[in-house]
Amino acid sequence: MYQNKVVLTRERRRFGRQCLFEDRNEVMVSIHPSSRLRQKYIMGNPQNCKTQLSDVMAASEANTENATFEDRGMLHHEGGWPKEVNMNDEEQTVRHRKKVERDDTWGVEVKQLIRSTMNTARENNAINIYNHYFDDLPSDLGRTICMPFKSRTITIIHDMWRPQRYMSTINWMPNNDKQIMTQYTNLYTRNNESQRMLTQDDTNGSTQAFYVWGIRDPVKPAYFYDSKEVVRTAKICPKEENHIAGGTLSGKVCIWDTFESGMPTSICPMEAAHREQTSCISWVHSKSNTEFYSASLDGSIKFWDIRDLKMPSNEILLDPNPILRQKRQNAHGCTALDFEYTIPVRFVAGTDMGSIFVGYRKGTTPMEMLIANYKLFAGPIRTIHRNPFFVKSFLLVGDWQARIWCEEMKNSPSTFYVSKRNQLMCGAWSNGRASLFVTGDIDGVVDFWDLLLDQQLPIYSINFRSTITGVVFQPSGHLLAISMANGDTHIMNLDEAMKRTTSKEKALMADMFEREITRSKLLEARVDEIKLKKRTALLEQEEEAERISKASLVKANAMPDLELDPDNPEQFILMIESDEEFRSALRDFHETLAAVDRERAAQKKVMEITDFEQLHRDNLAEQVRLEEMRKKRAGSVSSKDGRDGKKTKGAKGAKKKTIN
Repeated sequence: MYQNKVVLTRERRRFGRQCLFEDRNEVMVSIHPSSRLRQKYIMGNPQNCKTQLSDVMAASEANTENATFEDRGMLHHEGGWPKEVNMNDEEQTVRHRKKVERDDTWGVEVKQLIRSTMNTARENNAINIYNHYFDDLPSDLGRTICMPFKSRTITIIHDMWRPQRYMSTINWMPNNDKQIMTQYTNLYTRNNESQRMLTQDDTNGSTQAFYVWGIRDPVKPAYFYDSKEVVRTAKICPKEENHIAGGTLSGKVCIWDTFESGMPTSICPMEAAHREQTSCISWVHSKSNTEFYSASLDGSIKFWDIRDLKMPSNEILLDPNPILRQKRQNAHGCTALDFEYTIPVRFVAGTDMGSIFVGYRKGTTPMEMLIANYKLFAGPIRTIHRNPFFVKSFLLVGDWQARIWCEEMKNSPSTFYVSKRNQLMCGAWSNGRASLFVTGDIDGVVDFWDLLLDQQLPIYSINFRSTITGVVFQPSGHLLAISMANGDTHIMNLDEAMKRTTSKEKALMADMFEREITRSKLLEARVDEIKLKKRTALLEQEEEAERISKASLVKANAMPDLELDPDNPEQFILMIESDEEFRSALRDFHETLAAVDRERAAQKKVMEITDFEQLHRDNLAEQVRLEEMRKKRAGSVSSKDGRDGKKTKGAKGAKKKTIN
């Protein structure tokens, strides 16, 4: 068998240095035996055992077949003629009648019909059906007879992660009322707590994901939307449901495709994001349905377009006293935001200080964009929801109250408010009835309020085990979605009385709102009148006190017991000083003279001169200058002559001394 071989030939001197091997390792560390350590040594007795402490769990799905119901009816206009017989054709009807009469069963059927007809006739003849038997009963006799309201839970959607995440937002799909979006806020990520999914399906995203569920399949979500950061809020575009806008705990804004699961398609950079967590999202009216607002606890509202999230198109701070250059330290943190598509230029924002801000979209300055703000609550406002039948009326939920407020009112709710001992967390108007709204509190109680039945107490209440974080009615108004802090979502089927409105309900609510608005305006006018009267009375009291003090001063200076003689100069002066009108006139005269003197002293007099006078003045000034120069020259000559005379006298005195 042939093999491929390669022979390499090299000289011995080119092999290099010879390798020398040893059979012992080099000793690096040597530890000698120790009797002290030997006494501490314990002989081990290892044992192997296995223990399984976790529960054996299995996930199963069950989807029962839905029963299909169908309603059919028939209108018997004349008898029960078959489909192929025309009842207007006399010949066909006679032929069919003879055919039926020849049948053997015809006589038996006629006997049965006659028997039932006679029984009905005897029942009608037993009483006079045209007589009114209950006219003498009081009208309020049947008010206490009423059927209790009922509701039934048809679906419960649980969070897929344990421990369960906090439920923040729920939204019904705009064009599919059989699907609902549940958005969770994973607060365990901030505490570095471990979480696990109930199922072994890895296609449902991470711990930051939120889902869209079908109400008939609460086990597996239809879509999931994931993120690398904690999502604080999310909302589906109501006009075009292809986009979902959301805000994160770091203040960023994200966009997801509604019908594609996965990560966000676009996200704003950190330099364009809010300084604190994004608290609420609201889509606004636009031709392309791509604009929305985001609000944060840092007090800012930013205007975005999903086609470009690099920078917001505009930004406004919720300052109670707006100025051209706004300061962030004066702004209120935004906790709720509402926009109505039928009023495309207005938006309403609620703050953590309990104030309501009314905004104008088309404004260019902060003063134009923030039209007004009103203080209505002591704590943060958690929900702002417009009545779908009366869009100018709002349901405001905050602290321990739920108020109904109208844009036309300034300082008070337009109708009334309802209060509870527990703190209210959310609220919503019903889409099926104009007078029904729902509130949820921190103790897990959902209350149904009907303004036409009772304005003090709820007409129906449901108790749950966890805090209610949100309530949303189905667009048709038949179902109610309730979200809880433990991550569960209950879909409730309401009573028939809560679903359908009556023909007079809308008119009654319109009259109620109009009446309450008128009452509030009258109360405001009365309050303004009382304030004006108080200010007027205070001014009158001040004037009266001043007049009394002046009169007492005059009486103290005057001598009322003696009659003054006008012919006496001194007494005449006292009479003049005691006259109040003359004193005031004299005081005004002196003040006028003093004012005239001050004006005269402040005046600057300027004398204008002619050209000839100016030329004459210039000549005089030139002569004065020449005269001064001549005097200086004459003075310098006289001083020189004096110095020469002194020198001559000194020389003569020196000669005399020499001769001597």
